[in-house]
Amino acid sequence: MRPETIAKLCCPFDKADLELTTTGKDLEGNVLEGFFECTECKRIYPIMKGVPIMNPDEYREFHLEQPMLEAYGAHVNKQIGANFKFEDTSSHQIEK
Repeated sequence: MRPETIAKLCCPFDKADLELTTTGKDLEGNVLEGFFECTECKRIYPIMKGVPIMNPDEYREFHLEQPMLEAYGAHVNKQIGANFKFEDTSSHQIEK
């Protein structure tokens, strides 16, 4: 994925900006692997072989994306939930 293309993308759900985390590039600087995270809804959109997967949730198959999403979560020290979002693992329980 070319850097010029990345600048044009937004979240398909809420049209918010996307933060890019790159895990692999080619020699020309094109992103081959990584993921986008929406700054508003926090959905994760993986990039595989230079192609972003930005389908609506109902057309995504979590069981197919799970290994890749877990690897991305390990990269940023977060866990991925079944809703294609990173879960907050630093939450504290409130004592009554």
